[in-house]
Amino acid sequence: MSAVHPGSDDADYPPAFFSRGDETSDAEFYAHPRFVTHIDDGAIDAVGALYEELAVRGAVLDLMSSWVSHFRDRPEALTVLGMNSDELAANRQARSWVVHDLNVDPGLPFGDDAFDHATCCVSVDYLTRPVAVFRDVARVVRPGGLFVCTFSNRLFPTKAIRGWLYAQSQAHVQIVAGYFAAAGGYDSAVARTCATSPGGDPLYAVWATVA
Repeated sequence: MSAVHPGSDDADYPPAFFSRGDETSDAEFYAHPRFVTHIDDGAIDAVGALYEELAVRGAVLDLMSSWVSHFRDRPEALTVLGMNSDELAANRQARSWVVHDLNVDPGLPFGDDAFDHATCCVSVDYLTRPVAVFRDVARVVRPGGLFVCTFSNRLFPTKAIRGWLYAQSQAHVQIVAGYFAAAGGYDSAVARTCATSPGGDPLYAVWATVA
């Protein structure tokens, strides 16, 4: 585990960094539910172990979520935000759900200090306006709360941003840490390569505390 201190802001990103191979509507792409998991069981267990270790509980916002959230113990009040209503409604750990396209509107439809923590599991690579999203997460999460991003090497390549596709795994860690730094409102980001099953999907995590 290591502290990450990238000095990054919007001006540091090349013009095509946030472009994608498929620029058609995300709402259309996610219109049909996909009741599948996007990482293997070892990586899923690593996500749950990290949430448990970091004490991600209470009122939690799970961004870009689906029909499963990978908590070992259900948070007291989990809100899932994503793109497909059928998937979100099927999430048994969620108390409430919201359909919201962060690439159209990075502003979150919640009040200030509404949550104890926030998470984003294997989806940060699809954000086209990540700095604005991270900035608003800092608004809706109470000071001292965590925003925890986890990701692997599996994705929908046509919907991932080009800056992510052309980077290696350790560079992905720096990209996410850079979002925290550029957004402001957080302490220094912390990064980890999580332990997963030998030969299985890798899992990387970057998180920061809301200042």
